[in-house]
Amino acid sequence: MTDPESIAVAEHRTNIDPEEIARFAAASPKWWDRDGEFGALHDINGLRVAYITARSPLNGKQVLDMGCGGGILSEAMAIAGAKVTGIDMGNEALAVARAHARLSGLSIDYRQRAAEDLAHTCPGTYDIVTCMELLEHVPRPDSVVAASARLLRPGGHLFVATLNRSLMAFALAIVAAEYLLGIVARGTHTWRRFIRPGELTRWTEAAGLSVEDFTGMRYIPGLRHSSLCRSTAVNYLAHFRKPGSSQTPG
Repeated sequence: MTDPESIAVAEHRTNIDPEEIARFAAASPKWWDRDGEFGALHDINGLRVAYITARSPLNGKQVLDMGCGGGILSEAMAIAGAKVTGIDMGNEALAVARAHARLSGLSIDYRQRAAEDLAHTCPGTYDIVTCMELLEHVPRPDSVVAASARLLRPGGHLFVATLNRSLMAFALAIVAAEYLLGIVARGTHTWRRFIRPGELTRWTEAAGLSVEDFTGMRYIPGLRHSSLCRSTAVNYLAHFRKPGSSQTPG
């Protein structure tokens, strides 16, 4: 009989793209450069936090930030009062995140862990799981979604931000953003890995989560302005919930 822990370890190892890890490792020194290749993430960060807090207060909550990178979202949620754990598979990004948190005087638990691995050892731990701009960078996004559901307490919330696999997203997020405007490094995105809302709905429902909301997000590079919108054709945010009643201990 196969050891369940061995299955979990093998699962998370197969859900890592070495090329993606290497690409983000090379860019790690630029995580907190607001005018660099991660500048768009800084520009949309306030909108992401506002979307979360409109649906679930962050203060005092146990929050897991999956694919935390250099800690842009993790720090904002910690400032809002959350008890944040950030996980990423990139050592270089985590080193940047830890150093910046120290400079900011914030206590954030950063770990090099895969979502599936953490779900095996810490199920039902978190009130909120955020999975922002991650799913389109892993070979099996459905596995990350399933891990997110296992990590949530009953009544917990999953928040996702990703890109729709549409022709408009290809034109704007890859051709325009990467090649014409240069606001994102070339090769950051792979169109075939973009995720249609219907696909995300199937994965979350299979994981036992209910769909609460899909909202589009519009970003205007020249103005560095982001806003919510009705169209999910390019970028979108989504909210899912685990059935039950959430009560944070302590």
